[in-house]
Amino acid sequence: MKKSKVIVILGPTATGKSNLATRIAKMIKGEVISADSRQVYKGLDIGTGKITKKEMKGIPHHLLDVANPKKKFTVAEYQKKTIYAIAEIIKKGKVPIICGGTGFYIDAITKGIVFPEVAPNLKLRKILEKKSSIELFKMLTKLDKRRAKDIKDKNEINNKVRLIRAIEIAKALGKVPKLQSDTNSAMAESVSPYKFIKIGLYLPPDELKKKIEKRVKKMFQDGLLNEIKKLKKSGISEKRLKEFGFEYDSPTYEKVVIETIKYTKRQMTWFKRDKEIKWIDISKKINLEKLI
Repeated sequence: MKKSKVIVILGPTATGKSNLATRIAKMIKGEVISADSRQVYKGLDIGTGKITKKEMKGIPHHLLDVANPKKKFTVAEYQKKTIYAIAEIIKKGKVPIICGGTGFYIDAITKGIVFPEVAPNLKLRKILEKKSSIELFKMLTKLDKRRAKDIKDKNEINNKVRLIRAIEIAKALGKVPKLQSDTNSAMAESVSPYKFIKIGLYLPPDELKKKIEKRVKKMFQDGLLNEIKKLKKSGISEKRLKEFGFEYDSPTYEKVVIETIKYTKRQMTWFKRDKEIKWIDISKKINLEKLI
């Protein structure tokens, strides 16, 4: 049976993924599905660089503004909603284009990852949140060495949210179940009803830094500080804001640039593991028709 094609546009922040996805969608009658773990939330627009209605150019975009920022939107929820969106787009005779920089979200769709249904243990989380990343990593290593190694290999030892969730699952199930993609990515591809074509957007470090500086400058001009104030007024806690990457009471241009550069490095660490990605240097002119 011939598989339906799903295009995936990925890469670090500020490489122009949304713009390229919209242009491709125009050319091939496609619809875009966001793969951004912050853009799923309502009210996080300027700080996440969310595409505007004008920039969408009439192309339908899915998985934007689907969650309340006061509640956690899990990768399992993202997976379910995206699988449904892909099927609906194909049913209309159009091409799904997944676009974003959250590697975990993209892997959830393209690599056949199966997520265990373990409800949040709020009591346990309160205890674990008081511990340092090092303490959490040691705990996880005792509970599940394979999962701890996986987190270490992905350079996520300091990601407390990921560590706490892994401990929570390990305590509930004995250990974190092995992911299909860990066992055999070719097998995961073979059981999927779709053929994923992954295009990675890349910029040389100096060029990327300039793009980030330009982007952050625009964020402040567009009202980033007011957006953060509005989120606080709506009842979003300081702790929750930190989870969204707004770590400072009064973010400055310099701090946001530094944090964004750090974030792009983490994104690339994740993406470099995937050998299926075709990388394109967007500092050079792209022949869109040839690319498609």
